[in-house]
Amino acid sequence: MYYLNETTLPSTENFAQRDAHASNLELKTVSINPDDTYTVQQAINAFGFGWFHVKLSLLVGLCWMSDSMEMAILSIIGPALFCEWNVSKLQQASVTTVVFLGMMISSSFWTQLSNRYGRKSALTLFGVLLVLYSILSSVAPSYAWLLTLRGLVGFTIGCVPQSVTLYAEFLPTKHKGKCVVLMDCFWALGACFEVVLALVVYPYFGWRGLLGLSATPLLIFTLLSPWLSESARYHSNNGRNDKALKVLEQIAQNNKRHMLIGRLIADEEPSSTESFRSLLSPNLYRTTLLLWFIWLASAFCYYGLVLVTTELLVARNKEKYPNDCVTFMTSDFMDLLWITLSEFPGILLTIRVIKFFGKKKTIVLQYLVLVLCTLVLTTVSSRFATSATLFIARGAISGIFQAIYVYTPEIYPAALRSIGVSGCSVLARLGAMLTPFVAQVLMESSRVQAVSIYGFVGLLAAIACAFLPRENVGYH
Repeated sequence: MYYLNETTLPSTENFAQRDAHASNLELKTVSINPDDTYTVQQAINAFGFGWFHVKLSLLVGLCWMSDSMEMAILSIIGPALFCEWNVSKLQQASVTTVVFLGMMISSSFWTQLSNRYGRKSALTLFGVLLVLYSILSSVAPSYAWLLTLRGLVGFTIGCVPQSVTLYAEFLPTKHKGKCVVLMDCFWALGACFEVVLALVVYPYFGWRGLLGLSATPLLIFTLLSPWLSESARYHSNNGRNDKALKVLEQIAQNNKRHMLIGRLIADEEPSSTESFRSLLSPNLYRTTLLLWFIWLASAFCYYGLVLVTTELLVARNKEKYPNDCVTFMTSDFMDLLWITLSEFPGILLTIRVIKFFGKKKTIVLQYLVLVLCTLVLTTVSSRFATSATLFIARGAISGIFQAIYVYTPEIYPAALRSIGVSGCSVLARLGAMLTPFVAQVLMESSRVQAVSIYGFVGLLAAIACAFLPRENVGYH
């Protein structure tokens, strides 16, 4: 005889509890947007900053390191070219200028290429070409060939801003300000790494070995580029929502977050009717002209200090060995490393000061510090005093670049931010093109005149910044 265990028949209440439990399980695997639609930026904000962004930061950071290294090497190879081919100071300055000329010419080309074929495709091509041109530069048989190849290097470096575009399109809104600082740190790291590389490589393999090995970070980036994700926003804005969803799912999985429920729609884009002329409209022309000059002055002074540092170091060696072809000694590279390291405290101190005084006052203060340093450089002669002054000046101008880069987009209306920053970047490259003729050509005949020009330009920039519109205190 079989006995049945006592059972409770499912009631309506039991069914309701079961459905609620099932719903809770389902909600643990997805996130529901209050509306039935969401944009790429809303999804990225929901996923937060996680492991995906750490990997992306390292990849994009390699691009910034490579850019910084290519700039730093320009100050090192100049004296070596004199020993190799007996080139004049004007010819040495031309090697630096042609790099920035290539960057200026190629800016719109890389923008159009990345908008048409994607950020990832443009950056992959950039990596391959820059590695190629760097290696070819290291075996250049003559000055003319080197000048041509460095121009092509500059043309290729014009793609680096596209890495920032890709990076920004993956960042949660509240983390964008902090990540700009992170990229500044990668820039400083690249400059320091170049000096360390020169310290190890230059004495044994000369400037040619240094040029070739300086492409190492970008070679790593190029090899890792197949794992780089294309911008979900780029896919969405071009009608490829299926690919955009796959990228968003990858971000959610990497960050250990849940995918949103709903229909993906494109982010609102600024009106395409806004043009370059809008920057010079009656209510913006004054701000635009001031920013153009400040950006030009910032690049002029930053790259000028980089070049002036090596010129001062080599000049000391020429005084000791007037009849020899002297470039760099180990002690010079050590001094150059300590001076370059000043960019890190310069960046961190800028963040601290901005929180209390705002970007505008911080930029003015740092320019005044730079002016004071140039006055000191015209009078001091000892090795320690010169290096210490250059350390402070380099930190100040690095902080200026960081502050002005964050300040500029905040001043313009949303529809003009991109074109506003692009216009300022063009003027910055113009300043970088002009500075070699002061830091290398004029410096040879008159140290006081050359350094005084940087002090005068810095003073004008401080005055110009004082007339800029006010902004909110803090770091956003």
